[in-house]
Amino acid sequence: MTRSSRSPTARPAATGTPVVNRRDLLKLFGVTAGAVTLPELLAACGSGKSGGGGSSTNKVVSVGSNASDAVPKQAYVDVFAKAKAATGLDIQVNTVDHNTFQQQINSYLQGTPQDVFFWFAGNRMNFFAQKGLATPISDVWEKIGGNFTPALKAASTGTDGQQYFVPFYYYPWAVFYRKSVFEQHGYQPAKTWDEYVALLKQQQKDGLTPLAMADEGGWPVMGTFDYINMRTNGYQFHIDLMNGKESWTDPRVKTTFDHWAEILPYHDLQGGLARKWEEAAATLAQKKSAMFLLGMFVGQQFQGKDKEDLDFFAFPEINPQFGQDSVEAPIDGFMLSRKLKNEDGAKKLLEYMAGTEAVETYLKSDPNNIAANTKADTSSYNSLQKKAVELIGSAQHISQFLDRDSRPDFVSTVMIPSLQQFIKNPKDTGSLLSSIEKQKQSIFVG
Repeated sequence: MTRSSRSPTARPAATGTPVVNRRDLLKLFGVTAGAVTLPELLAACGSGKSGGGGSSTNKVVSVGSNASDAVPKQAYVDVFAKAKAATGLDIQVNTVDHNTFQQQINSYLQGTPQDVFFWFAGNRMNFFAQKGLATPISDVWEKIGGNFTPALKAASTGTDGQQYFVPFYYYPWAVFYRKSVFEQHGYQPAKTWDEYVALLKQQQKDGLTPLAMADEGGWPVMGTFDYINMRTNGYQFHIDLMNGKESWTDPRVKTTFDHWAEILPYHDLQGGLARKWEEAAATLAQKKSAMFLLGMFVGQQFQGKDKEDLDFFAFPEINPQFGQDSVEAPIDGFMLSRKLKNEDGAKKLLEYMAGTEAVETYLKSDPNNIAANTKADTSSYNSLQKKAVELIGSAQHISQFLDRDSRPDFVSTVMIPSLQQFIKNPKDTGSLLSSIEKQKQSIFVG
């Protein structure tokens, strides 16, 4: 899942996070007007011939997957079944708990990783490319480049100018709600911060929990920080902050946390830090919570008529200077590890995953994302998918999400515990931000 700004020439920025303006953003997405444990995964490897770039007779390709949730896991079962038939490869997939995969990816790639692994575009991709833990796939892009926009290629390109990533799908983050609940109470989607706060107050008065909350794994609340910061201080300040170029003690960051503190009492805080996003989504499905700020994958928890009842609105404006010009819309896809056992087979699989059949097969089982391949058939998109494409198309900037727009070591050791500390004690942001800045200096500078 990836975001950041991209230049008109679609060349990667110095940080490895491309910059997206509205014109390039429209081009970016083609818009017109059972799981095993990580130790088991680390020990697992292809049984085919090893060494060098592999052999043309080697049929085994190993894949490390973080798609542990039920819906995407089954969708990938369907995809890889077709991939085997189309390529003749023996594709051996090891699925690991999503959060565990995220948290231990560094040690995983330095150990005995699979040939192909699930990962994210932009900064998160480039971090491992720079560390020499990923294999460049510029030769693959010579064959698949026509399926993607120049901006998507930029999001797949490292600071050395080589490609390391194959985009598969993307999904926006927004404020999700049930249309029937809004109709029952006469609620209207909020366009401004004042309207948003008023809506939260009314929902609480009506006996609802205004905002569902989850933070198991430490990542779900990052979306709230990202949106408030971009709406308050603008996209560029946010991205610079993520890349260590702005100070966390800047008064503008304090204003971001002040806004967050204002709406924190309207969240379902009881056990929220340990709650899984699926559990929080269930409260939305059960009409106990009125809204949930999350990625479009929240739709995985809705079926049948309930799914048709799901809708969303863009995070409201805070500072008129920036309006609603930025959207969080991560890009997920695939990379090759450095220690390949079957390079030829792995690249053959990536070529297939970059085609239309793979992503169209995936979206049949998990219609909660948007195809990155611009040639994919979108005629079967549901109303939520179509609205998501419109949301992306209306934005001037796209962010990748906090844990993808910044260094993974900074996110895991500093930001996850810091955001959770803030939620537990939102009154002491001064010392919290000083602590973040001090730790940032040691990571980004020291």
